[in-house]
Amino acid sequence: MIPRRPGRAALIMLGIVALLYLLELIDQLFFQTGVMSRRVTGLDTNGIQPRELDGLDGIAWSPFLHLGFGHLVMNTVPLLVLGWLCMAGGVRQFVAVTLVVLLVGGLGTWLTGQDGTTHLGASGIAFGWLLFLLVRGFFNRSAGQILVAVVLFLYWGGMLWGVLPGGQPNVSWQAHLFGVLGGVLAAWLVRRGDRTHTARYARGDDQPGRLGS
Repeated sequence: MIPRRPGRAALIMLGIVALLYLLELIDQLFFQTGVMSRRVTGLDTNGIQPRELDGLDGIAWSPFLHLGFGHLVMNTVPLLVLGWLCMAGGVRQFVAVTLVVLLVGGLGTWLTGQDGTTHLGASGIAFGWLLFLLVRGFFNRSAGQILVAVVLFLYWGGMLWGVLPGGQPNVSWQAHLFGVLGGVLAAWLVRRGDRTHTARYARGDDQPGRLGS
């Protein structure tokens, strides 16, 4: 339900968020930032630009970029709390889940985003982490994880309105929607991996000193 080493998990998340603030500070000090359009400048030009090959690498960079400190501040608490909770399965699982959310959310945004826009921000990752945490308990049939999911839904369930088109101007609902789908896929993949590992262990494939035929 919570990380086995909560202190280490907290330090990792604080380090990740600190990096985001450092990048935004560099952008503010040395580059001009703009609004969500083709006219963005500085580091923000590395965001996702739908259906443009030059914007495809933005899938990797966009979660690290924000349209000013106000944008980043709004994402800070969800990133810290949801990221920390996602480390309950260990750092390796956290990285795997994040990569699935990043790829699904980024590719979905690149394919469906409006022409002439640049999509930035870590909110798509936060949406993916939230859905991962909401559905993993049902996949795992874990009462404790379902309880955590209920608490998270009561507190942050309103975030899910952000997946609807046109809910807020200059907000990438595509990143939110496909981040959500990435979170569900990640939860399913984690559960499938756990079942495979359990089955292999039951057969003795993972027991020390035993070789599979």
